[in-house]
Amino acid sequence: MANKVQHISKKSHHVQSAPTKYQPEDLKAEEVLINIGPQHPATHGILRLEVILNGELVVDVVPHLGYLHRCFEKHAESLPYNQIIPYVDRMDYLAAMNSEHAFAMGVERMLGIADQLPARVEYIRVLVAELNRLASHFLAIGTYGVDLGAFTAFLWLMRDREHILRLLEWVCGARMLYNYIWIGGLYYDLPVGFEERCSDFIRYLKPKFVEIDQLIIENKIFIERTANIGVLPLDLAINYGVSGPMLRASGLRLDLRRRDGYSVYPELEFEVPIGQGKMGQVGDCWDRTWVRIQECRASMQIIEQCLARLTRDLKRTPAFDPQQSVPKKVRTPAQDLYVRAENPRGELGFFFRATARGDRPFRCKARAPSFANLSVLPEIARGHLLADLIAIVGSVDIVLGEIDR
Repeated sequence: MANKVQHISKKSHHVQSAPTKYQPEDLKAEEVLINIGPQHPATHGILRLEVILNGELVVDVVPHLGYLHRCFEKHAESLPYNQIIPYVDRMDYLAAMNSEHAFAMGVERMLGIADQLPARVEYIRVLVAELNRLASHFLAIGTYGVDLGAFTAFLWLMRDREHILRLLEWVCGARMLYNYIWIGGLYYDLPVGFEERCSDFIRYLKPKFVEIDQLIIENKIFIERTANIGVLPLDLAINYGVSGPMLRASGLRLDLRRRDGYSVYPELEFEVPIGQGKMGQVGDCWDRTWVRIQECRASMQIIEQCLARLTRDLKRTPAFDPQQSVPKKVRTPAQDLYVRAENPRGELGFFFRATARGDRPFRCKARAPSFANLSVLPEIARGHLLADLIAIVGSVDIVLGEIDR
């Protein structure tokens, strides 16, 4: 558990407790208030959970934010558009390629160049974004095993995730914070031999998912810890603005790659899995894990198709310049625009308010999927055991960098 966070009031110079929803006089005789976090391995970041317990039963849980403060939106409003991308990387640092893709598409639409990008650029963007989606889901599933007391799955998935990080490092020189997808193009073309090595990795990875199925989702202990736990009904998910694997696990086949058809996703074939309640109820913790594993298979299918197009129809040539559509100076017309894309955690959206011929946004607002997904936690945690609360938090798959942006 965590020590109580305190701050000093500037006016009275006396020590006050951190804000809480509940006070001691609000509790019944049999209830107790505990803090989990903000620095706790089961909170998946700097998050404090104010938990009311009756014995080991969760009566209520209140998430408290404010321990990170990326200040992304204010940074964005003081920088030219092309200099914002490194800050985008640092919101969801586990899926920086996906975040860059969404931001770049938004600025390109404001500039009116979204349909002018070379096909090779678009396929490379989708290729690296799906590799990053795999890496993100691997970490989500592996750390979820640690939350439940299983360490082997974490080691296996980190082993395979390392291959992806090395591929992405080969592309752009960085393992997590890439600055690779630029407005109008890319930092650089794929390295010579990248397509072949990536194809070898996908062939290596496919059989590994049979082992992951046996080790995790078919494991009797894992089923007992996650089936019928943290059930999120579809109507509740929609009302809270939940998106991504959490929403699809509740039974709605909504994937923005299909729904909005951005980039070259309409040209690609892949399945959009939804929760089916195979081991418990639709929308429980088991379903959320199962959906993420199926999405990994879909990402591998997309990667294979991208590699086929890049090596067959869109081969590298000396004349190809991934920066040929990158504007020398980004100046947008006055407009309001909202753009969204399918981040590994759900709908990542950017709202821009631009002034005429401005080189930086007058207002930039990020719609972070983890924020909406975390907000439903009290609804799905009440009535469960404290140990189940840890399982529920892990199944949400949050990244505090985008929640506390």
